[in-house]
Amino acid sequence: MATIETAEALRAHFGPASVLALKKQMRGLDKHARHFISLSPFLCIATSVKNGLADNTPRGDAPGFVAVLDDETLLIPERPGNNRLDTLSNLIENPAIGLLFMLPLIRETYRVNGTATIIVDDPRLEDLAVNGRVPAAGILVKISECYFHCGKALLRSHLWNPDTWIDKSDFPTLGEIMADQLSIDQTAAEIDVNLENAYKTKLY
Repeated sequence: MATIETAEALRAHFGPASVLALKKQMRGLDKHARHFISLSPFLCIATSVKNGLADNTPRGDAPGFVAVLDDETLLIPERPGNNRLDTLSNLIENPAIGLLFMLPLIRETYRVNGTATIIVDDPRLEDLAVNGRVPAAGILVKISECYFHCGKALLRSHLWNPDTWIDKSDFPTLGEIMADQLSIDQTAAEIDVNLENAYKTKLY
């Protein structure tokens, strides 16, 4: 097995990037980016500690749940979760952040890289309230670079093709998985019931 350990060796192995791939990178949002984000119900957030593990976590809500404050600033609401706080803990140690926005049935995605600050008790969070519940915190993202990403990954995966979707019965429930993995005094059915209740009552 050979490994690649330098930037020069990496570039030599793959060759140069296309002019279009390099020129599409922008410093701020344009009308197309704003439109994409306004329609997006889902994104993934990449963070890491200073000198350790990286983390990638999903965020989802009604389309346009991420607020565009200006061409270089986004605000992501922090809704109730499991309180692991992996993303927020990482940002305290290392403010670097990467976002990947997705749109159902659209092959292309939108990428944003920048730095983030965790904000609380800010009136801008009130505009992100759902069912009268203001998010406990927000991730304020200062954009360093942003661009549309081509659809090859989604084409290869057939992500939006219903013919490739598995039947729910082909994969165990999370309760079944957790009951198998963990030593806890709960059955798979009990865990699944608790999860369903949380999905119904604790989204916001």
